[in-house]
Amino acid sequence: MTRLIFIVLLFFISLLAIFRAFEYHLWLLAIGVTEFCWVFAAITIVLLLTGFWVSKYQMTGTVIGMIALILFLSPIARAYMIAGILRENFDMAFNIHTDSTTAPFSFFKLFTGTVKVPYRTITYVKYADNSMSLDFYPSEIAGKRPCVIVVHGGSWAGGDSRQLPELNSYLATKGFNVASINYRMAPKWQTPAPVEDVANALKYVRAHAGELHIDTDSFILLGRSAGAQIALLAAYALHDKSIKGVIDFYGPADMVWGYAIRSNPLIMDSRKVMENYIGGPYAKVPQKYFDCSPLVYVDKNSPPTLIIHGDNDVLVAPEHSRRLNEKLQQNGVKHYWLQIPWATHGFDFNLNGPGGQLSTYAVLQFLNAICPPITVS
Repeated sequence: MTRLIFIVLLFFISLLAIFRAFEYHLWLLAIGVTEFCWVFAAITIVLLLTGFWVSKYQMTGTVIGMIALILFLSPIARAYMIAGILRENFDMAFNIHTDSTTAPFSFFKLFTGTVKVPYRTITYVKYADNSMSLDFYPSEIAGKRPCVIVVHGGSWAGGDSRQLPELNSYLATKGFNVASINYRMAPKWQTPAPVEDVANALKYVRAHAGELHIDTDSFILLGRSAGAQIALLAAYALHDKSIKGVIDFYGPADMVWGYAIRSNPLIMDSRKVMENYIGGPYAKVPQKYFDCSPLVYVDKNSPPTLIIHGDNDVLVAPEHSRRLNEKLQQNGVKHYWLQIPWATHGFDFNLNGPGGQLSTYAVLQFLNAICPPITVS
């Protein structure tokens, strides 16, 4: 009976691999289920094997367990399916030929670790009442290299520059300088303060390009969640020609629509979050919602864009990315939208998970497509 109870519990957990979470803690669990799926699959296999010593409810437990095992392994199978077409679709989107020696997904990479590149913290701007810093990860390839400006998530009110640092180190090993920035946060500071911080970060690294070995003609903005809204807005509204591209990890692109469609309150009070950042409810400050919607600023001169979003995102609806994708298409802007069916918000917590591998591959190929070629041994 104990075996059956545990198997049934695993079965319900495995449903998070295909269905959206409906509560905050289940959302966190969904990240583990989909991006550390092999761990849950291994536990299920162990319980299935105990069936050799159990007679009561053996068949029932085994059948339910096999279903759970299939669901736990489904992100791996689906990752291979997406990997099979990702390279070709990406090449078509940017009219390039990507590196064929790097596989978008590998089963064995699920069990590998991540690299760590030493960084240093630098104050990039001083205001009257505070100062902002960034963590700088130098390129491990010599010479003047492009620089990726990373903007962290956290509902515009939390998080910091050391959020999900693994990608920063990885990109540094591939020849990119990375500056992961802190910015002024809500509710004390409101839009467009974070975009001003991005502009000041660009100003600082440009002024210190010599000592930091930065190619001042090649900046790329990368943001996650709320940070993606900031990165997109900066990329489209600053009209800085040195910004060669922008990478959007599950960011809100249409703030007007986003306010109208409230998220599940068991996960996040999205309207309260937006009101703190924008300065009030839509009814009182409608123009500010319009002004901080990145897709409003998209035109034919907007920089190339990489959109990455999971279909099971429960914090930022994938509809944001669909709307942005449509606006980019209408304006003829080079872009690619990587849709990951099983992934939820923050799936890239594990760089080597099924979704993490696909997104990391897409990021690297995007950077290589819009920046000078990089030769990595």
